[in-house]
Parts: sequence; C-alpha cells; structure tokens
Amino acid sequence: MSKLNIGIILGSTRDGRVSPQVGEWVKGIADKRGDANYEIVDIADFKLPFLGTTDGTEPGIAAWNEKLANLDGFVFIVQEYNHSITGALKNAIDFAREAWNNKAAGIVSYGSTGGARAAEHLRGIMGELLIADVRVHPTLSLFTDFENFSVFKPQDLHLDNVNAMLDQVVAWSGALKVLR
Repeated sequence: MSKLNIGIILGSTRDGRVSPQVGEWVKGIADKRGDANYEIVDIADFKLPFLGTTDGTEPGIAAWNEKLANLDGFVFIVQEYNHSITGALKNAIDFAREAWNNKAAGIVSYGSTGGARAAEHLRGIMGELLIADVRVHPTLSLFTDFENFSVFKPQDLHLDNVNAMLDQVVAWSGALKVLR
C-alpha cells in the first residue's frame, strides 16, 4: 500500500503571519515519523478571490481543488481571530466541496486561549463537509509558545500531542480512503 498524502494547511494569509513557522514545526515532527507523505499547503499561494465575487474561472480555484483532491488527510494550522477562524481560511474551505469529503483532519491551533474557540468553529464546518476531525488537538499559547507574539518557540510538552494527533489523522485517513 502506498503512503498517504497529508496536507498541512496554513490558515492565514496576512502579512507577518506566524502560521508558516507553526506549519514547518509540525512538518518537521511529521517527517520524522515516516508513516505518510506530509506537505505544507499555503492557501496564500492560490490567490483565491472572495467566493461569489467572480465567475469562478481563476486558475487558483482549479489548482486549489486539484491539490485537495490529491490529499488523503489534513492538518489545519488555525489561528484565532475574534473567536473564530480567519476569513481567508473560511473562504478557501468554501471554494471546495467534494475534495474534502471522506477525509480526516487534525487541528493545531494558537491564540490567546490556544485557539480553542477557532478550532471548535472549524469542527462544525468540517462536519458539514464530511471531514472526520480527530480528537487530539494541540493548542499553542501566544503567551508561552511565542516570543513577542511573533517568534514561535514551542514548549517541549507539545511534541507528544502533535504525534498523538498525527497518529489519529493517519489512522482515520487510511480508513476513510476505502470510502473514496
């Protein structure tokens, strides 16, 4: 059986964002496992317009859907903005439908309360899209895991949670692959 393909989706597009630091950290942990192919998927690279404001023929929309269709599971890197996910992430999620179906996802969130409220909003969205969200959810604090809120310096205690989350993502992604 070939290895599963898991996308680590960066959920922010703003200037000065820290999601690339968090995503690379997760990927570094994941790559040491050898149990799947992991890749960073940066929604900023697709230059998606706002949903409903164009005719939908922009090349980034098709490329986004193709990328998602070729993945077996996901890890969302989620920042909390006003108690929810970013508008950019919601927009990107809404630009696909079937490409999400019958796949698994984990969440690594951060914010003043570890991004927990954003993660809970994302879980509701995932349920509608037939994404099976896994239970283990690493939460990172802007106060203890970032220096000056901008330089990511995770505490060692998060390593076990990230690996446990990845265990679940890989297991569920493999199980759900038979449905597709």
